[in-house]
Amino acid sequence: MTRTPLRPLARVLPARARGENPDLIERENLAQRHRDMEIRARSRAEGRLLVLAAFFVCAYVAIGGRMAYMSTTEPTEPVAAIGGSAIANQRADIVDRAGRILATNFETHSLYAQPPQMVDPVAAATKLAEIFPDLERDRLIEDFTGKRKFLWIKKKISPEQMQAVHDIGDPGLMFGPREMRLYPNGKLAAHVLGGASFGKEGVNAAEVIGVAGVEKQFDDYLRDPANAGKPLELSLDLSVQDATEEVLYGGMRLMDAKGATSILMDVHTGEVISVASLPDFDPNDRPRPPTSGFDPSASPLFNRSVQGVYELGSTFKIFTAAQAMELGLVNPETVIDIRGPLRWGKFAIKDFHNYGKELTVTKIIEKSSNIGTARLAQQIGADRQRAFLEDLGMLRATPFEIVEASGGQPLMPKNWSELSAMTISYGHGISTTPMHLAAGYAAIANGGHYVAPTILKQKAPRIGHQVLRPEVAQASLDMLRRVVSEGTASFADVKGYEVGGKTGTADKPKPMGGYYEDKVIATFAAVFPVSEPKYVLVVTLDEPQIVAYGEERRTAGWTAAPVAAEMIARLAPLLGLRPQIEPLALDGVTLTSN
Repeated sequence: MTRTPLRPLARVLPARARGENPDLIERENLAQRHRDMEIRARSRAEGRLLVLAAFFVCAYVAIGGRMAYMSTTEPTEPVAAIGGSAIANQRADIVDRAGRILATNFETHSLYAQPPQMVDPVAAATKLAEIFPDLERDRLIEDFTGKRKFLWIKKKISPEQMQAVHDIGDPGLMFGPREMRLYPNGKLAAHVLGGASFGKEGVNAAEVIGVAGVEKQFDDYLRDPANAGKPLELSLDLSVQDATEEVLYGGMRLMDAKGATSILMDVHTGEVISVASLPDFDPNDRPRPPTSGFDPSASPLFNRSVQGVYELGSTFKIFTAAQAMELGLVNPETVIDIRGPLRWGKFAIKDFHNYGKELTVTKIIEKSSNIGTARLAQQIGADRQRAFLEDLGMLRATPFEIVEASGGQPLMPKNWSELSAMTISYGHGISTTPMHLAAGYAAIANGGHYVAPTILKQKAPRIGHQVLRPEVAQASLDMLRRVVSEGTASFADVKGYEVGGKTGTADKPKPMGGYYEDKVIATFAAVFPVSEPKYVLVVTLDEPQIVAYGEERRTAGWTAAPVAAEMIARLAPLLGLRPQIEPLALDGVTLTSN
């Protein structure tokens, strides 16, 4: 900036020559300098005011935008900050084979308190006790007025309860978001699903973990965030499962049984289409496990299909006949001496009825002769019998994919003697689960291949190792069909579906040894349709009894078999099976053409 002198010589000298006062020039220049300084100061002040105004405009716009955003969002309670790693609260759904929901997630809230922030602890405790009748008012007052700074009140609350607590208006009562497990079908397939609970918890989230069933078996898969959009597909059919449980419950009540279980299994894939155990429970409100010393089978948590280890009686006889035919020792028409009682040392094996002196192998299965089956076991031998049952998976826990299945370890004699082989041949002296039995009958039905039962949906048949030649498996199927059409399981016949099967009635063992005289485990194992086997059905009743024709009946032919028949009649249409007319026997008739 060029500074103008107050008394410039170029103006002073001419002014003196004209006789003017040079001081006037100085005063004029000084006034001009003051005007320039004033203009510059005003410009600086105006610039500063513009910057300040712009700052205030931006601040008011930001505040106004935030207020507008908050006015359009849901109000949330302040939550206490917690340390540690974040809690993963995402869990994949569980669906049936058709994609229908069996287990999913549901958003809810938890309720907790921070007593130091409470305005009126006594009033809050009183109103909370009214909203939640299970809470004790005096205990709440003690907690709220004590030294505690934080306490959980409810881990899960409904929207209605949340609104009621919100209406209390105490700032010390706070809500935390929760993702809980929901089973929309209630008790349906309860023992398969098992249930879930909270693991690691914080005020902002809670970890959902499986505690039983497939929820626990596949916990890692279900908790993996990568699988959030990939539900776990089970082999169950929701419609079939519902009908199964309805019929089984009605049968259990009608037969006055203590408990019941049933398994429907695809003989080619091993898929378990339905599996039920009664009594059952609601996984949305899973009961506590029984206390020590309590009979576990009396608890609704007990899964009889995989945890119930029972002597399954005469259902085992078909395995004995099939092995004898597989070894070439007999054929279906081989005649066996059944005169009895059959003695081995001090033990005697008897038949339920007197069937005469001899029966063919087919008739032994049809009439359910203990003596005839024991004679076959003598020919087979203990070592070969044990190896065959091992091939059928009868001597180890089933690989069925729920955690409870590992507890269904079969019970067998330590010394597998000839006597053991004889009693095991008709289902006594060895205890297995109904799931073992279903897998064994599936091997007969599918042409002689063992197939492991599975709860997971399969895309194709699974062929296991071969345990029987196809012709032996077919001969065994024919025998099972005769048991229903002409033998001990006539009440299991369902017209149009060619049911084959075997009854089994075993005395129930006492906890301290020995057997009850008036309590049995009644089982019926079925294959249908025999001409083109697709499914195996096992029905087991615990302590059934029914009065028929003036007598008290407990045997499986009177109890488990009719329940299975009703179940097949209900389930077959749901499975897409159309009834077929069986060809009649044309004995003595010659067909001629016109």
